[in-house]
Amino acid sequence: MVSRFNAISTGCNGKTTAPPIASYIPMDGYHLSRAQLDSMPNPKHAHDRRGAAFTFDGSAFLSLIRTLRQPITPSTPTYYAASFDHAIKDPVNDDIPILPTSRILVFEGNYLSLDKEPWKELRGIVDESWFVEVDFDVAGERLVPRHVKAGIATDEEAAWRRVRENDLVNGREIVDFRGVVDEVVVSREDPAFK
Repeated sequence: MVSRFNAISTGCNGKTTAPPIASYIPMDGYHLSRAQLDSMPNPKHAHDRRGAAFTFDGSAFLSLIRTLRQPITPSTPTYYAASFDHAIKDPVNDDIPILPTSRILVFEGNYLSLDKEPWKELRGIVDESWFVEVDFDVAGERLVPRHVKAGIATDEEAAWRRVRENDLVNGREIVDFRGVVDEVVVSREDPAFK
């Protein structure tokens, strides 16, 4: 979506390149680091449940969004968001540039519509909130190969265990405690995209 916005903007201006008018900011960069999980009262539980809402720095993510909501002026700098590096299994601070030319910001993440603190504050900051709904079985089938490829699990059996014991537990919280959203998009398999 963001790439398409930027391509349309470039084409409308009759240029081959132009500063981006849209930026994509995933919530993944706001995972707590492994060192932060180690310092929790129950480090094993924190690592086992990595990906649950309590294993993210929601306040830092919301702080970034509040900063980006400030009016753009000639002196507005390029801001940076954190990314997540699956190779090192930790966030990378200041890795995603958000140029002041970006007028459309697309934030993505599991807990952005969660009706719990601090996430529920997001509703008052963003212009629109969309929720992508997916069947739990389909979500599991999509997650298993991703977990193996990213090294989160050693094989499909371990990946399914993680899906059942962590990801679908998180998914249940996301669905059961979803706040008000503007749009619900139902995710379906579409052979045209394969």
